[in-house]
Amino acid sequence: MKAAPFEYIRAGSIGEACELLARHGEGAKLIAGGQSLVPMMAMRLTRPGLLVDINEIAALKFVSIERDFARTGAGTRQCVLERDAALASRVPLLRQALAWVGHIQTRNRGTVGGSVAHADPAAELPLVAQLLGARMLLRSASGARTVDARSFFTGPMATSAGPFECLEEIRWPVWRERRTGSAFTEISVRHGDFAMVAAAAQIALDEDGRCTRASFGLGAVDRTPVAFAQIAQRLVGTRLEQELLREAAREAAESIEPGGDLHASADYRRHLARVLAERALGAAHEQAGKIK
Repeated sequence: MKAAPFEYIRAGSIGEACELLARHGEGAKLIAGGQSLVPMMAMRLTRPGLLVDINEIAALKFVSIERDFARTGAGTRQCVLERDAALASRVPLLRQALAWVGHIQTRNRGTVGGSVAHADPAAELPLVAQLLGARMLLRSASGARTVDARSFFTGPMATSAGPFECLEEIRWPVWRERRTGSAFTEISVRHGDFAMVAAAAQIALDEDGRCTRASFGLGAVDRTPVAFAQIAQRLVGTRLEQELLREAAREAAESIEPGGDLHASADYRRHLARVLAERALGAAHEQAGKIK
């Protein structure tokens, strides 16, 4: 199939992009990498009357490392983040997740903001945002606001961003504990496909090997990525024995209600969730433990 007819305007600034969204209403869509939007248009799953191209807006392409956050412009290519050594040292989980995103060809075009704003529950970057509690800076013609990831993702391909708002930047929290480990893993039909289940974890240890902070989550198991804050909190203060990690993974898997499809039944997804959650927690713990 081919896309339905549409108009095209290349925006020169964030302000112009926001004004175009305000003027044309819900019939307008932003396009950057186009890795999700263009296939959906080709299948006529979405029929925007206007595409607002934001590829030439330099203000959307940056990486800035600060004390408590790493800021990434929404228009930054995924491959740029993947190769940024400073970003990897402060938010290592982001690079680990990016290695699972599609293929190098798609990461050369896809943007961090496009993946997050598309909000596919099986996508890797929304899971990292949910797990770390990233904050989204949304801008419209009338001003800007910041939304926490846990309020941003509202359903499959749905967010709390309004139809006239543009995702300007994402602020990824930096864990400043010296002994911090992280891990990302997933299962898919083929390498580069969307995950049947994805799991991520980040753990910080004190000098005695006790957990001081923990976060872990699952993707492709619910309407949005899921972070298990209460279960993770119970790991704090422990030495994270394998049986404790196994129990945390089991509890997380039992709390979800995954759907089934031609690739995996609901029961199989729940089984994968338990296995991958335990695997991610164990790998993050092991990595943190190697830091002396």
